[in-house]
Amino acid sequence: MPELSPAAQAVLDAVEDDCIHPDDKHRIAAAALRAAADHVDHDWSGFNCVDALCEIAAELEGPKPCSD
Repeated sequence: MPELSPAAQAVLDAVEDDCIHPDDKHRIAAAALRAAADHVDHDWSGFNCVDALCEIAAELEGPKPCSD
């Protein structure tokens, strides 16, 4: 995976650092959301925040394989 943006890396780090039990989906989701929220500009409109969160998610998902 290529080098991640600071926001995407923070989400990944939060999931790794904050979750003692990998099967604890609630803690994983909370850690990821909190890390992502910490990296959006709190003065943006809701649309800007949604776009930024979608960009972080897309970056973590990586490139999509071709469906040919």
